[in-house]
Amino acid sequence: MSVSLRDVLTGEDVFGYIHRVQGSFDSRLFQRILGAANAFKEGDEALGIAAADQDSRANARALLARTRLGDLHSHPPFEDRLHAFMMEALDVEELQRLEDWTLGQLKAYLLSADEADVRGILGGLGSDVIACVVKLMSDAELKAVGSRIFHPLPGSNLGAKGYLGARLQPNSPTDHPDDIRWQVFNGWSFAVGDVVLGTNPVSSAPESVAAVEAALHDLLVTFGLTEVMPHCVLSHIDVQAKVEALRPGTTGIWFQSLAGNEAANRTFDVTLEKMAEHAASRTGRYGLYFETGQGADATNGHHFGCDMLVHESRKYGFARALKARVSLAQLGAGRTPAPWVHVNDVAGFIGPEVFRTREQLVRCCLEDIVMGKLHGLMIGLDVCSTLHMDVSLDDLTWCLEQVVEAAPGYLMALPTRNDPMLSYLTTSFQDHVRLREKRGLKVDDRMWAFFQSLGVIDEAGRPTEHFGDPAWVYLQYRRRKGDERSDASILEEARSEMAAVRERGVPLAVGHGETPWELEPSLERELRALYEDAKVGLWSELTDSVVAGIPEAVMLRTCAEDRRDYILHPPSGERLDSASELAVRMLRLRHEGRWDAQILISDGLDARSLMDEGHLHPFLTELRRELDAAGWKVAPEHLVLKHGRVRAGYQVGELLFGDAEERAPRALIHVIGERPGSGHHAFSAYLTAPSATTWGRQGRADHDITRLIAGISDTSVRPEAAAREAVSLLAELTATTRMKPLAEGGVTELRAVPQLRAEPELAHR
Repeated sequence: MSVSLRDVLTGEDVFGYIHRVQGSFDSRLFQRILGAANAFKEGDEALGIAAADQDSRANARALLARTRLGDLHSHPPFEDRLHAFMMEALDVEELQRLEDWTLGQLKAYLLSADEADVRGILGGLGSDVIACVVKLMSDAELKAVGSRIFHPLPGSNLGAKGYLGARLQPNSPTDHPDDIRWQVFNGWSFAVGDVVLGTNPVSSAPESVAAVEAALHDLLVTFGLTEVMPHCVLSHIDVQAKVEALRPGTTGIWFQSLAGNEAANRTFDVTLEKMAEHAASRTGRYGLYFETGQGADATNGHHFGCDMLVHESRKYGFARALKARVSLAQLGAGRTPAPWVHVNDVAGFIGPEVFRTREQLVRCCLEDIVMGKLHGLMIGLDVCSTLHMDVSLDDLTWCLEQVVEAAPGYLMALPTRNDPMLSYLTTSFQDHVRLREKRGLKVDDRMWAFFQSLGVIDEAGRPTEHFGDPAWVYLQYRRRKGDERSDASILEEARSEMAAVRERGVPLAVGHGETPWELEPSLERELRALYEDAKVGLWSELTDSVVAGIPEAVMLRTCAEDRRDYILHPPSGERLDSASELAVRMLRLRHEGRWDAQILISDGLDARSLMDEGHLHPFLTELRRELDAAGWKVAPEHLVLKHGRVRAGYQVGELLFGDAEERAPRALIHVIGERPGSGHHAFSAYLTAPSATTWGRQGRADHDITRLIAGISDTSVRPEAAAREAVSLLAELTATTRMKPLAEGGVTELRAVPQLRAEPELAHR
């Protein structure tokens, strides 16, 4: 269902139109008009709020352009406590001064007024107003506004006009510290990496996070950069706080993914109170680092009838309010308020259910840059493409050229465009070199001087013979560690370590092509081979022979009609079809309550991850052995789900284990093929083990009580080791389950901090 608007009268605003056609205010029609004003994206279409045609879109925008800001503030598209929390951060006087402006007037002002004057009104712009004015702008207008407003981080040029920063993203499929260190050496060899050293961990266990934090912290300490840039391990913020408590001073800026409403934030195990408490603790130099992305709220089932743009804007409103809390914390600690708070918009990570084309990816990035800046935030981008979007490696070059015109504060930076752990395409080191060279963009001055001191660029900023040579940076690292061995000895050690990193499936960009911004040709060929391999994996299907080799396999299906329907319409893979639902119900009857653990196997986004030799069989063998040893009573059947996503597993758990009277834990181990692209053909294991009572409450089992082991393959996280870790994590889940009475006489559970990050989960849904 789409939105058709035909009978708009001259001079009519949104609320006049609604009252004329409905007789009174209608919140659902309001939401539909807001959605119809958006540039087309599949995510809005799936919610039934996209414009039916260009005329309807133009009419929705005309209604909005004539609508007063005060009326928009008085009619939130939906309300929750997060909305109230965001509104508290606004400047009341400025809010009142602007209430008679129309959105059309606001748009004209943003396009024509001096930057200082624009900055003066930002405190009076609520998140919903910001979302609505962005709906009215063309891509060219978004670029114009984005390139006129800047919010540099305190004491730096990060986010300033004429600068393009880089977040080094040294991810490892095994969290190996050497993989992480060498990617940092690699980025710095190209004079790239000045905003944050930010690693996405495979494991969010505190001890693992602490090891990665220590590796990153050591680099900054060794090179004397602790006051220049922070480091960050992008685990749940509670885990980062725990690591800091255990090892004071070893964490840098603290990270958290944010959603645009309370319910979606709970999926991330985030509450207003928790985030306010963490913000109040950030009294040092570095504050908070947030990641957002259009579509996450809707794909987690918490859209409340609103379009993706409204939710995304509210994420920035949440970040703005927390930034204000960091300022207060610094002031309370006797420091001058200078909150180092920035946002990374991870555009494109979810997949084609949000948007499919390169044009939509650019539109999303431009919208988000402007919304972030209108919230007073320094905002960067992960301009990324999953392998099931219609965006190729070459398309990304075009996308980056378009997006950089809106002056994002920073972009991601990896050795190649392919992330070796998250399996998606994003910005490479060489992309940064090209954009700097062709557009005259600069790196933060302090880091530029550091790169000159390393010898990878000369005094004029030109590449030296050491440009693109991470071994040279490693030599400087060892010298600063006091290593007195010969250069030849240290460089030989460097070559050996680099070979080991590559052996673990992590690429390093050494040297370059004909120009400094081109990949070395053999690495370029390798990157394109991985891309083609991923396309094959995406459309792979579990073969009958593989299923036949799984002991006591019980075949199930989701509601997806076929592989294409499953890829392009994720909800189709989140529920069992009627025959499979009946099969699970019958299985429960046959089990008669004898088993407290069930193994479920889904093809996910790359069935090859389950079919490659040395993957599934050793994992299942070791998993059953360890589960038996730990006292779990494991059902003999292996449920095998075709076209299955993570949430289909929760439905299986509800059908098998739900019991209003039984409080003992029941475990579901969901093995699922990961998104292809890394070359590892890896799978994940999602572990959920609440009480049977919780399973009995539909929708209660979700990502916030689930633990994840990602990157399982014979070339990354070994299947046998992953199986042992899975049983260990199940023990933690069940050990931390506690019961407490509710006011109405029911029960609930006090849960451990989940180790599930938003990013890997999105890869499967």
